[in-house]
Amino acid sequence: MVCLENVDTNSLLQKFLPLDIILLAWQGPCGPTNKALSFASGDLGSSSSSSTELWRPWNGNPPLDPNEHFMAEEEKLTDQERSKRFEKAYTHTLYYLAQVYQHLEMIEKAAQYCHTTLKRQLEYSGYYPVEWALNAATLSQYYLTKQCFMESRHCLAAANVIFSQAGQVPSSEDNETEQDQKDLQQRKAEIARCWIKYCLTLLQSARKSLEDNIGELDPDRQSELKAQRKKEEDEKEKVRKKAVLFGTSDLCDSILATEEKVSCICPLDFQEAREVFLVGQNYVHKAKEFFQFDGYVTDHIEIVQDHSALFKVLAFFEEDYERRCKMHKRRIDMLEPMYMDLNPQYYLLISRQLQFELADTYYEMMDLKVAIGNRLEVLDSHTIKKINSLAQLAVKYYELFLDSLRNPDKIFPEKLEEDVLRPAMVAKFHIARLYGKLITSDGKKQLENMQTSLEYYTFLVDYCEKHPEAVQAIETELELSTEMVGLLPTRMERLKAKLSPFS
Repeated sequence: MVCLENVDTNSLLQKFLPLDIILLAWQGPCGPTNKALSFASGDLGSSSSSSTELWRPWNGNPPLDPNEHFMAEEEKLTDQERSKRFEKAYTHTLYYLAQVYQHLEMIEKAAQYCHTTLKRQLEYSGYYPVEWALNAATLSQYYLTKQCFMESRHCLAAANVIFSQAGQVPSSEDNETEQDQKDLQQRKAEIARCWIKYCLTLLQSARKSLEDNIGELDPDRQSELKAQRKKEEDEKEKVRKKAVLFGTSDLCDSILATEEKVSCICPLDFQEAREVFLVGQNYVHKAKEFFQFDGYVTDHIEIVQDHSALFKVLAFFEEDYERRCKMHKRRIDMLEPMYMDLNPQYYLLISRQLQFELADTYYEMMDLKVAIGNRLEVLDSHTIKKINSLAQLAVKYYELFLDSLRNPDKIFPEKLEEDVLRPAMVAKFHIARLYGKLITSDGKKQLENMQTSLEYYTFLVDYCEKHPEAVQAIETELELSTEMVGLLPTRMERLKAKLSPFS
């Protein structure tokens, strides 16, 4: 192992080379990563340190390259070449530090060093376009987790601009293979998927800030946020923009032009949300060009699920219930054919996800049709038929999801695994509610529906009595179920009394 204390400090570049070796040797999952970090932090300070600050002992001149000790005087490097080599070594060290911090799960620090590395690679032209673009797109996803949409967008816009250079840079071989082209298309599709996540997260964040306690758009909150937004965002952008910009002035102009195609501010109405949605949908189409169902089943389904989620959050901003219903129908049209083509034996988890999402989508459509029907003076037969049909389809997919949890003997588990506990309980709760929404003029059928509804509500209450640890996951559903378990028997008795003269 190289010891830093024994390195001749007359050559700063000599100090970086063994430091890089240490970082490489110690950054593995089993290595003493903290030791690498303590060495590095002692020598580099922070990611914001300027490399030229480290030249001060040499009166501002770049340090010697280690190879120069073995060169004749006339062969020694120019200051320009020394500077170039030093900057490259310094950038590599920052890159390795990013890896170390990532292994230590100090994600914020890792992101800072990654961002600095990417900026320096552009500044000193030390990068491969495809690799750089993918790293920038990956960094954008970290910023998404922190709700830093401006930084995330900037990384993605830079990824697009730098990736476009890939075709302009000559390869080591004159003739690119078919595999090279395929790899290039895959990287492009992966960057498109990062854009999809950006648009989806931005819309979902906007929804969270605007919804009321029943999940609908709050007009008062909407007006309040619109009044606040302009002043606050102008101030934030001035301060934050300086820290995140990539590249020289020409490159910066191209990146900023790409940024202008999509907002980094949470939309507050349907028109603003639609603009973000359309950008996300465009990248969905680009990602699907490579990740096709035949060959990339899991990736393709995840992309379509994101497309469905984009429609779902856009529907939140739509005030017209009929148009909102049509958006959910688009979700059904894209999800249902995929589900039908899947073999649950090989794709059980994905099948469950699709079953639950299809059930939830039909459930939302049924609720919307009920709301539309409530505005009518008299429910017409077409609306009744539509409500019942949607309710039955929702029940069908919830039941399919619940059946997938049964053991080979078709017995439902006495205790549910933590990862399926809430979905299973929500499915039971929604089925109970759906049977209560079915419309029929047949009193006996109505009584049967109420009995079925009661059985599902009772399941939730009984399960939580046996497993108190489950209560926290379904507090709201449990509260309503308990209430319905108390109310339904009385209602059923009244209906029986009403029917008895005719029985």
